[in-house]
Amino acid sequence: MKKTAYIAFLIVSALVVTAGCKKPYLPPVVAVSSNFLVVEGLINTGSNLQDSTIIKLSRTVKLASSNSSNPELKATVKVESDANVSYPLAETGDGYYMAPGLNLSAANKYRLQIITADSRTYQSDFVQVKNSPPIDSVKYLVKSDGVQININTHDPANKTTYYRWSYDETWIIHSNYNSHEELITTPFDTIVFRPAADQIYRCWQSHIANVIVLASTANLKQDVISQNELTSVASTSEKISDRYTILVKQYALTGDAFKYWQQLKKNTEQLGSIFDAQPSEIPGNIHCITNPSEPVLGFMSAGTFSQSRIFIDNLDLPLWKATPAITGCTVDVFPYKDADGIDEVRTFLYFGHEIPLDAIQPPGSPISGYTAALPKCVDCTLRGTKTQPSFWINR
Repeated sequence: MKKTAYIAFLIVSALVVTAGCKKPYLPPVVAVSSNFLVVEGLINTGSNLQDSTIIKLSRTVKLASSNSSNPELKATVKVESDANVSYPLAETGDGYYMAPGLNLSAANKYRLQIITADSRTYQSDFVQVKNSPPIDSVKYLVKSDGVQININTHDPANKTTYYRWSYDETWIIHSNYNSHEELITTPFDTIVFRPAADQIYRCWQSHIANVIVLASTANLKQDVISQNELTSVASTSEKISDRYTILVKQYALTGDAFKYWQQLKKNTEQLGSIFDAQPSEIPGNIHCITNPSEPVLGFMSAGTFSQSRIFIDNLDLPLWKATPAITGCTVDVFPYKDADGIDEVRTFLYFGHEIPLDAIQPPGSPISGYTAALPKCVDCTLRGTKTQPSFWINR
């Protein structure tokens, strides 16, 4: 590791010089102006605290931008009923606006109104309330190449017909090496045994899926969804190398909302070859009142969602081996005094170039140095959090 550092520096320097000789080409499409409002969220008609209405507002950006979107700040946002009652949402930061359980009647229709800081007004169409029936179950199926996660649900009243699901994943990750020693700098630089509270070997990582999962029972005699696939996890994935959980949320849609999500799915997930569906205009229900010709992205629905969480343990799965998330890791040895008399512990560990793993201490002798590795190979907090999620249940 130490011997290759200088060579790596020379290679990177050469690449930087080479890259500097190239003139970037910006295709005409990059220069096209794009500043459309994007509205995400649901008018939640429930009454509990967890039934908060949360709306995210942002603006589209140019293709060349390093940001995927810009949050819309300082807007005035409210929910309006067709009975002329309004419910304001409070700005919570980063483009989010929220109101706790509104407890809205299903007998009315509702819309969202937005007035931006530059006095532009946007409104959704009035929509009927569609409450999701409970989820019957979320189960996983062990296959030869991993696990498939399916959902089962039904509406005994045969009124839901159109369904959408979203899901969040959380799983335990481990660093490549377990560090039993740590550097402290107060009152002076030294390496001591790492207490359990400072462990950096086991963390949690999360992911909010951005895929669109839909199903319809319009062509069925009964409003029943059976073994509908939500997602799959490969047998080599780090997600199922220890303990994994998935939280599934289920939404009931109107026919128009289903068409919107169906078209959005085609435009964002199913393009790539000449045989795929071609891009088309997405029929949203949000409009700019100030300038009717201005496009607005999003579809507003009203109702409540249902949710269910399951856990999957590696102990319950076949003897699969996960592919390491971090590669190129090696264990280095740093003595207090090498063959040239150099204190490598001070040089490499006191300055944080690598993280100590274990003390090197022959029987009956003082510590002569430490094994260590690069931070990316040792510190799991570089990819996740040490704080156990509040919803987490240990086996």
